[in-house]
Amino acid sequence: MVSSYEASLEELSVHRIGNKVQNEFYSLSEQPLEINDEMLSRLLMQYFLIPFEKANEVYRFMHSSSDLNLNELFHFSSHIFSDNNKFHELSGQITKHLFDISNHPKIKSGELYVARFSDLQLEGELVDAIGIFKSETKEPYLKVNPAQGGFDLSYEEHGINIHKLDKGCLIFNTDRAEGYKVMVIDQTNRTDAAYWKDEFLKLKIRNDSYNKTGNTLNVCKNFIANKIDEDFDISKADKIDLLNKSLKYFKEKDSFDIDEFSEEVIGNEKAIKSFKNFTQDYNNEFDAGLEGSFDISNAAVKKQAKVFKSILKLDKNFHIYIHGNKELIEKGFDEGKLMNFYKVYFKEEQ
Repeated sequence: MVSSYEASLEELSVHRIGNKVQNEFYSLSEQPLEINDEMLSRLLMQYFLIPFEKANEVYRFMHSSSDLNLNELFHFSSHIFSDNNKFHELSGQITKHLFDISNHPKIKSGELYVARFSDLQLEGELVDAIGIFKSETKEPYLKVNPAQGGFDLSYEEHGINIHKLDKGCLIFNTDRAEGYKVMVIDQTNRTDAAYWKDEFLKLKIRNDSYNKTGNTLNVCKNFIANKIDEDFDISKADKIDLLNKSLKYFKEKDSFDIDEFSEEVIGNEKAIKSFKNFTQDYNNEFDAGLEGSFDISNAAVKKQAKVFKSILKLDKNFHIYIHGNKELIEKGFDEGKLMNFYKVYFKEEQ
């Protein structure tokens, strides 16, 4: 979704941040980093921006009081966008803010890069952006250099892999009144790392077609996997059939309509009522914006399809993959062996 083909790195400040709980401190640089090496500039652009090219989720800044100005990153970003001369000073304030909320003992220390970009492309629009990136993981690297009569071998013990950005965000100078457009990377993906998105940035998901599609597919999956059992005696094969029908609907339709989906996929009147109540409860709890109809995002369908499992696991002996007509599989019970069985009909082996 993000393209950096026309982008430029206008300014970069680098600071060091520790973990307050571990009695570590932060260290602020006195001035922005001067980058005169064209190769270094390209490597930094690759390190910072390539991970966002495959990202689809767009977030917005928020605050529990509904006053966006109380969100620290919204406040700092607005001042940088309005006056570039404050960039380095405010990059230090951003570093101090991250240090102040780093209250989990497992949060790693590392370098914090605050960057200012011009002409990043997002959703067909060229916009300026602020990037905040943190490198936590260090790796050893070998270096081979020509020498008289052969080669010298040396190493760098604490190198940074430019193909593995630990944490990052891009704040785009557009839609300020709604909390800007923000994209996030968090490769660590640990429970203790929620501080990056929830405590440091304070973000909420933007309710566009991508997120509505993903949320609705997730609701369908959870309803079939966990809720429908409460009202119906349903076999695992029938559940898989419902999952397949749900995914098929999203793959074949251009837009989602809950009434149409309920009739075509669920069918049973009692189950439809239960599904709509389940969806409404989710919508109320998470403010997911799933009311009415919306355009279906193919990218979201492709992502969610990876977690829609159509596998029937039988003890530790067999896995049956169900992708088509559930009428071709029958469940029974063998009185002699006192065991369940499935009967599968097919035309030929492959």
